[in-house]
Amino acid sequence: MAITLSRAQFSYRQAFIQRLLGRPQRAAELCLAALKTEDYSVAHMRAHKMLSEFEFPGEGYFQVLTRIHEHLKPATYLEIGVDKGESFEVVAPTTLALGIDPDPHVKKALGPNQRVFKETSDDFFAKRDVTAELGGKPLDLAFIDGMHQMEFALRDFINVEKYCTPDSTVLIHDVYPIDATSAARERVSWFWSGDIWRLILILKKYRPDLAVNVVAARPTGLAIVQNLDPNSRVLEERQREIIDESLAQDISVLDGRKDEMLNRFPNDWPSIAKLIDSHGRS
Repeated sequence: MAITLSRAQFSYRQAFIQRLLGRPQRAAELCLAALKTEDYSVAHMRAHKMLSEFEFPGEGYFQVLTRIHEHLKPATYLEIGVDKGESFEVVAPTTLALGIDPDPHVKKALGPNQRVFKETSDDFFAKRDVTAELGGKPLDLAFIDGMHQMEFALRDFINVEKYCTPDSTVLIHDVYPIDATSAARERVSWFWSGDIWRLILILKKYRPDLAVNVVAARPTGLAIVQNLDPNSRVLEERQREIIDESLAQDISVLDGRKDEMLNRFPNDWPSIAKLIDSHGRS
């Protein structure tokens, strides 16, 4: 009995074969062909995944995040978007770690210095004494991986920075889009980074005092933001204007200049460690 393949399935299978044959450029073209269909199937998801592997060879963002924890040994850590809690498992037991997620599904028991708050990040920062939750200490390391829409990530960054010092580090996930479909504001595919890429352009324009670099780690990049200023109110005071201006931009603004506009940084651990040390822990 013959099996009828969808256009996405056929293109992905051809891409898989071309990859095995050592023809990555042709494989990438076929992945893009699969993604031009509206067949949001497993083949569609796998095409996105293969494209991200071509775009970002080397370690994935989770491995980079693990290395950063081991390198910085933060006394305090805050994570927005806990989901299943995998990233909490790489946090040192001595680190005071706070997680925020309105619907967490943490699989493993939390350590004695770990807490997860079942609420939105907006509610957490509005209703809680964050300094007290941090044991009176500043925030050493934060990871923003919540809602995949720019205005949420912008608010999260504004709120997180208030509890940082110039030596702190803020990480932001999903900042380097693979294609327009996965970078849509509304989710239309399994593989979805949303429009968090806009936040990088915002920080570069409105906060040139920050050190912003996007590590080329799959699947969608990991931003490292340093030189933080807890007293800055530029983003907060101009928030509405900034959001309106950013939403007026189409993803095509990145065409031909994506690496430059998003401050792409090589996914090479010695280089990343040197970058981190050059902007912090004075």
